[in-house]
Amino acid sequence: MLKNLVYSALFAGLAAGVIVAALTILLLVPLLLEAELYETGRLVHFGNVTAVTPDIEVEHDWARNGMTALFAATIYIGFAFVMVAAMAFAQEKGVRVTTRSGIFWGLAGFAAFQLAPAAGMAPELPGMIAAEITARQTWLVGTIAATAAGILAVVFGKNWIHWGVGLAVLAAPHIIGAPHPEVFGGTVPPELAAEFAGRSLAVGAVGWIAAGVLSAYFWLLENR
Repeated sequence: MLKNLVYSALFAGLAAGVIVAALTILLLVPLLLEAELYETGRLVHFGNVTAVTPDIEVEHDWARNGMTALFAATIYIGFAFVMVAAMAFAQEKGVRVTTRSGIFWGLAGFAAFQLAPAAGMAPELPGMIAAEITARQTWLVGTIAATAAGILAVVFGKNWIHWGVGLAVLAAPHIIGAPHPEVFGGTVPPELAAEFAGRSLAVGAVGWIAAGVLSAYFWLLENR
């Protein structure tokens, strides 16, 4: 069983990571590069613009794109290990796992790891002001754990007490509130930051759904 789990997670995570890497290079890297120009002062916002926006040739930056692909593959292999292990545990408890249900497994992972944290702290570009890093990391980890636990209680709960506790746990991090800076500012245009946040969540949703479907597919394939 362990060998099947490892192979399933490796194949699913690698495939999902390739998809995410391609979308990241296409949709997110150009915004990151443009934000870095504002961060370094080569472009100016909120005032007289004296610099001309350059063309950003993402396809020629092979080193950066290669690191992006490697990072995406590595992190999604890790996500797939969590996903396949959860599927194996659920299957042992009598839950039927299919490639179609993999969509919902992926959406649950997306909600826990990206959507819920983004509700308090949106994805950030270079040059944006943020709260102290330790407080942000503590809230982020707590939100991921609480969301995952809340989803489990709501989905697999057997009565209103389980469902009520699950909903309370889901809401707890947002009632506490994410840490934010005392003042807002930064060098990045808010339009660029909003576009980056939206695209980041879209890429994350696609990646998690792909990870869920592929994890289910390879898990079922390895256990035929």
